[in-house]
Amino acid sequence: MTNNDDFTSINLPRRRFVKGVAAGGALLGLELSPARLLAAINTSPARQQALSGRKFHLTLAPQAVNFTGHPATATAINGTVPGPILRFREGDTVAIDVTNKLAESTSLHWHGIILPAPMDGVPDISYKGIDPGETFHYQFQLKQSGTYWYHSHSGFQEQTGHYGPLIVEPKEPEPFAYDRDYVVMLSDWSDEDPVTIYAKLKKMSDYYNFAERTVFDLENDIKQQGLTATWRKRAMWNRMRMSDRDLSDVTGYTYTFLMNGIPPAQSWTGLFKRGEKVRLRVINGSAMTFFDFRIPGLSMTVVAADGQNIEPVTVDEFRIGVAETYDVIVEPQEQPYTLFAQALDRTGYACGALTPDPSLKAEIPDFDPYPILTHQDMGMAMPGHKMSAMSHNIKRGPAGLGSDTPVIHAMSEYGPQVDARAKNPQYRLDDPGAGLRNNGRRILTYADLRNLYPTSDTREPGREIQLHLTGNMARYMWSINGIKYADAEPLHFKYGERLRITFINDTMMNHPMHLHGMWSELETGDGRRMPQKHTVTVQPGARISYLVTADAMGGWAFHCHLLYHMLGMFRKVIVA
Repeated sequence: MTNNDDFTSINLPRRRFVKGVAAGGALLGLELSPARLLAAINTSPARQQALSGRKFHLTLAPQAVNFTGHPATATAINGTVPGPILRFREGDTVAIDVTNKLAESTSLHWHGIILPAPMDGVPDISYKGIDPGETFHYQFQLKQSGTYWYHSHSGFQEQTGHYGPLIVEPKEPEPFAYDRDYVVMLSDWSDEDPVTIYAKLKKMSDYYNFAERTVFDLENDIKQQGLTATWRKRAMWNRMRMSDRDLSDVTGYTYTFLMNGIPPAQSWTGLFKRGEKVRLRVINGSAMTFFDFRIPGLSMTVVAADGQNIEPVTVDEFRIGVAETYDVIVEPQEQPYTLFAQALDRTGYACGALTPDPSLKAEIPDFDPYPILTHQDMGMAMPGHKMSAMSHNIKRGPAGLGSDTPVIHAMSEYGPQVDARAKNPQYRLDDPGAGLRNNGRRILTYADLRNLYPTSDTREPGREIQLHLTGNMARYMWSINGIKYADAEPLHFKYGERLRITFINDTMMNHPMHLHGMWSELETGDGRRMPQKHTVTVQPGARISYLVTADAMGGWAFHCHLLYHMLGMFRKVIVA
């Protein structure tokens, strides 16, 4: 049974709004007037549409919105942000006409969908884009099922609202049961022009980070650790010109976090009846924000990752990288629950509710402590440090975790464009990441992901490509192997080959890497049940690998999905 329209809005008390939109702001010393709060509380975003069938017409146009108490203009799809929920059916050939009523060129990429290269929607790789006043006709067959999304691949339009959910219904019955089906799309909104945001980051990379250490932190560290230890740690970070609080480039200082296009002031709401199982399709459609998602008082059974069914695993919480999706089944009791998605840097959150009665409200939890980065996040194995248990099981072949190939830093990684290189990056698949370690809750990690079905291509990879994720944070320069996209040669895959992609993250930030057109089969230690993903998060200072079967002819994009990193951390892949 599917029910996407059976919900209403709940207006939260003002104190909860302050905690949601402005908790990060209050933390940062921002001044928020009561008038602004009241305006935001009274704002009612347009109801999201749900479209299904084989023929669709989407129109991209400017749209007046108000998520924060201040009027702004978004890039809307059919008049809403997010755009409509598109429901396709596996095996169908769908036709989508996309009309551009913007003043600039646009595009539409079907994230995670396996389709012909000319339909992928990436300007200068798939096609030229969609000019103002033009309609582009997409047509392709659905060869998969699951939860995905769509978004612009032009400029910074994704940041301004150009995104939406995409559901592909399966031909065969699914291997799990549920009674209700809700999309939960997370995103980040700023009233600032994204061009302005990027310009500020180029001038001062920590412009939006108000959590740097202070004199009071120094006093506390000396009390807890002693003067000598504190001095050594501070000196180490200073030598590297890095910060142990450098978690997110863009924070709640400018962002309001949305759930299905609704800010915390109003709270998206899903209803349920007694005894029902509810499926939540959680999509991270944000430009720059990682979210830690949980439902206090309710465990979640994860049944799919990036649209692909996995062996069910029950958790209390998961971190969802930009562009990833997770499907979970929950069994709520007769009480209200809060869907709580706090930003990784704890400067704000998106929230919603599951409730049997719209008049019932659940409490919103406090933020977790601000995460502090460690030597592990720098790619340094310190004496006595306990590494991931899985990092000792590295061997080649389908049954292995990855490659034993030595980490090699090419000459292109040396110079002013790169400010750090991981000395000893480890496979950390069972590491939930900074801010989630040892928090008392059961956290999903990549080590938990096991495909529900056997790996289809069991060949050993014929070759390996090692890609270093590099950058200079102070200059806000991002690259792969020290070379920005504008200066890089394409990567060449031979049609039909099986190859291994190994990432080394030489930076102190998470990077969600997305390969278009082909599945990324994550090496988790069990080659028989390799989970298929379209986006893989590479943790700070870590290494991770996946296998690819190059079964899609043509040109494809391969990039970090953090919007303001994408200009440099991007490659074109040619399969021929």
